[in-house]
Amino acid sequence: MRAPLTRLIAGAVAFVSLGIGVGVTSASATQHPSINYLKLSMATAYAPRAAHGTDDYHCSLINPHVSSDSYIVSSLFLPGDNGKTEVHHAILFMIPPSWAAAATKANNGGKGWTCFGETVLSGAQVGIPGGGKPTGQPTWLTGWAPGDNLHTTPQGTGVLFPKGSLVVMQIHYNMLVSRKAIKSSLTLGTVPVSPSIKPLSLDLFPAPPDVPCLAKWHPASTPLCSRAASLKNLALRFGKSAVNFVNILETACGRSASSPPAGDTTSCTWRYFHAADIVEIGAHMHLTGSSMRVVLNPGTSGQKVLLNDTNFNFDNQISYKMSSPVHVVPGDKVQVTCTYNPIVHDINPQLRDAPHRFVTWGDGSSDEMCLALISTIN
Repeated sequence: MRAPLTRLIAGAVAFVSLGIGVGVTSASATQHPSINYLKLSMATAYAPRAAHGTDDYHCSLINPHVSSDSYIVSSLFLPGDNGKTEVHHAILFMIPPSWAAAATKANNGGKGWTCFGETVLSGAQVGIPGGGKPTGQPTWLTGWAPGDNLHTTPQGTGVLFPKGSLVVMQIHYNMLVSRKAIKSSLTLGTVPVSPSIKPLSLDLFPAPPDVPCLAKWHPASTPLCSRAASLKNLALRFGKSAVNFVNILETACGRSASSPPAGDTTSCTWRYFHAADIVEIGAHMHLTGSSMRVVLNPGTSGQKVLLNDTNFNFDNQISYKMSSPVHVVPGDKVQVTCTYNPIVHDINPQLRDAPHRFVTWGDGSSDEMCLALISTIN
């Protein structure tokens, strides 16, 4: 993951679990004989909880006992909530061996830990006595959002899964839906490393939402319709780092961090710093998201629309594979534009009981995101 803000936002979407069991099964006779299936399942159900707000991000550490390098070519995630979207979304992180001690300590004897924010392990958790941090960093292995239960990588590609890796499952629970204890599972399809499989890289391109309340709501009657009050509430729910990230993102997109332009549409343009071939794009927003457009080199003679999702549906989030790879070189630009429909707040069962707020980037189901996930091969 090499986009300019990748390290900052790699954990902005999330995964949870408590007491996870691991099992490996061979491929069936009707499937490719080289595929092995690694099943990661929760040993016990987990009931979400939060001191403030209605969102819980919970992490647990798993040792999958991976004895050789492999590639992940498919993932099947079963959220365990009977389709009620209590599980908002999820990410599986690879933990390099150099981080194993810190991750094991954070795991709290198998009970897991709360992991809001941009990373699954905080700076305090990974600090080395005497100063410094371990080499490497956690990277995404795979992710899940409603509608994308079974995901396969583009043909001939896979996500590298090094031997000796540990895994963190980070799940975002949406308590606007339910607070019941549920049990989720994930199955990874893996193949041995070979020259015929090309490794996938993931670049994350965000834009900062700044969506004001509808006209019938105003700060005098609804305090959180003030952007300042909404950001203060964001800090209460997820910590000051959540507000720091909003400010960093606004600045990176050329806006005033204290007074950015507000509206139902947001956009940001990023620059590529490496050559690659784009093979897949995923769109991620929250419950009021209505459309996303991703354009390569906008406003030039070489402009190319990579994605134009005009009917974004949170409950049916899918990744779009390119009909043929799109080559990018250093200096190429990617523009991400998202549009939201604030009216959804009043009619969506998951939102209508939540207070109206000025909506910014945030980890909660009642906050918003605008994130293009672009998979490439070198």
